[in-house]
Amino acid sequence: MQLLVYVLVYPFLWLISILPYRLFYAFSDFIFFLVYHLVGYRKDIVLSNLNLVFPDKRKDELLRIRKSFYHHMCDMFLEMVKTMALSKEKVKQRYRITNLEVLQEILKDKSILIVCSHYANWEWNVSINNYVDAKGYAVYQKIGNPYFDRMVKRIRAKWNTTPITTNETPKTVVSNARKGITAVYGMVSDQSPQVQRAHYWSDFMGVKVPIYNGAEALARKLDLAVVFLKVTKIKRGYYAAEFIPITVSGKETEKNEITEKFLRLTEQQIREKPDYYLWTHRRWKHRDKAPKELQ
Repeated sequence: MQLLVYVLVYPFLWLISILPYRLFYAFSDFIFFLVYHLVGYRKDIVLSNLNLVFPDKRKDELLRIRKSFYHHMCDMFLEMVKTMALSKEKVKQRYRITNLEVLQEILKDKSILIVCSHYANWEWNVSINNYVDAKGYAVYQKIGNPYFDRMVKRIRAKWNTTPITTNETPKTVVSNARKGITAVYGMVSDQSPQVQRAHYWSDFMGVKVPIYNGAEALARKLDLAVVFLKVTKIKRGYYAAEFIPITVSGKETEKNEITEKFLRLTEQQIREKPDYYLWTHRRWKHRDKAPKELQ
């Protein structure tokens, strides 16, 4: 059954990926009409999230952000499909790095953990490895369908990136360190952990929630440099990436220091332009379950 799904869906995805950009974004507009106006996919959740974290904004402003977000979401997910046919040269035109020297300087001495949020286009973040000589790894959630999982690995490999699961990450970092291999590891770090596995709670956008701190644990234990990746959407289909150092030595930081700096940088990014955050994500679903001493 999984092979059948792959065989049926893959040609459709490939066709989308090779569309000229004018037709590609016209198709995205059509998907927006279906998702937003006809289906209304998670519109209530999005508005609830926006009301929660922006209590001072007027309703008309929140509705504007919501509609703009859905336009961007449709573009972004289709841009992930576009990756199938996107060359190194083309992605460099559409995903620009503004301060590559920050990575290059740190890589002289340390491997780097790049942390980012579900903001703008996080799939194209893996193209960063086109610009550096170090080996590149992207921490990802394995796809249940093995055929699509292999497809994703194949696509990312053309941009000099090796996808690894969360469980594979520590041993990969240790193995590279023992071999003297300097590497760049990328991780999306704003997920919501399961409550029973939450070891740390903090304010995120003014709301107390459980915080995933796996990136910090990895950086402190294995002494990685940590850099925040801030992505700005310039216009439709064009992005600019900026590297903001959090620490050049994970083992030299205090407990929760890396996590807190990441949260504050993510908040700043969202507040500057909230339209491009993934508001359909149930990021604040556990806000009422914080331990009593933290409420």
